[in-house]
Amino acid sequence: MIPWVHIDTGTIPNGGGTLRLMRRGQEFSIQLGQNELMNSRLSGSEVALAELACGRIAARSGARVLIGGLGMGFTLRAALQTLPERALVEVAELVPSVAAWARGPLAEVFGGILDDPRVRLLQTDVAAPIGAARAVYDAILLDVDNGPDGLTHPGNDRLYDHGGLGLARRALRPGGVLAVWSAHPDAAFTRRLRDAGFTVEEVPVRANGRRGGARHRIWLAARPDGAR
Repeated sequence: MIPWVHIDTGTIPNGGGTLRLMRRGQEFSIQLGQNELMNSRLSGSEVALAELACGRIAARSGARVLIGGLGMGFTLRAALQTLPERALVEVAELVPSVAAWARGPLAEVFGGILDDPRVRLLQTDVAAPIGAARAVYDAILLDVDNGPDGLTHPGNDRLYDHGGLGLARRALRPGGVLAVWSAHPDAAFTRRLRDAGFTVEEVPVRANGRRGGARHRIWLAARPDGAR
C-alpha cells in the first residue's frame, strides 16, 4: 500500500491547533489530530451541501452566497455550477495555509475555481461577515467543523448557539437559507434552529454521493418570507 506523506502543516489562528495536509498517490487528506476533516476522494456530501442550498435560491437575480470554509473546494465548485452568472460567492477561510494550499499542492484538485470572477476569498473567521450583515445573503453554507460544535476552532461554538443562529438569520434575506454540514445527527441543534425562527429540513446524505460511504447530515434552515 502506498504510504501517506506529510506535505505541509497549517496553524489555526487563536490557539486552534494545527492542520496537516497529507498525500497518498493522487489522494489528499486534511487532518486535525486524529480526525480527518476532508478527503479528496470523498466529496459527495460537500457537493450536496451546495446543490441543496444554492438550488433553492439559484433563480434569484444577483444571488449572494457566503461559504464558511474553503476546504478542498468541493462546496465552492458545486455552488458555482448551480448559481447563475451574476451571482457572488464569498468564501471565508480562517486558516491562511488552507488558502495557500488551494493554489499550491491542491491546485489540481481546485482546477482554477478561485479564478472565477464570481468568487471572493475572504481571509477571516466566517463569524465576522455573518455578524456584520443585515439581510445581505441569500444563502449561508457552513462546513467549518465536523458538526454543529467547534471542533476545528473552539470559537466556532458561537456559530451554532442561540445567539449565533440569530445573527445568521438576521444576515439572510427573507426566504434565504442557512445550510450546515455535519458528520452526525444532532437533535438539540435542530431544536435550536427552530427556536431561532427557521423552518428546518434535515437531509441525510452520503460521503460518496450515489456510491455510498459514511452517512452525513445537512440542515437546511430557511428564513421565512416576510420575517423580521
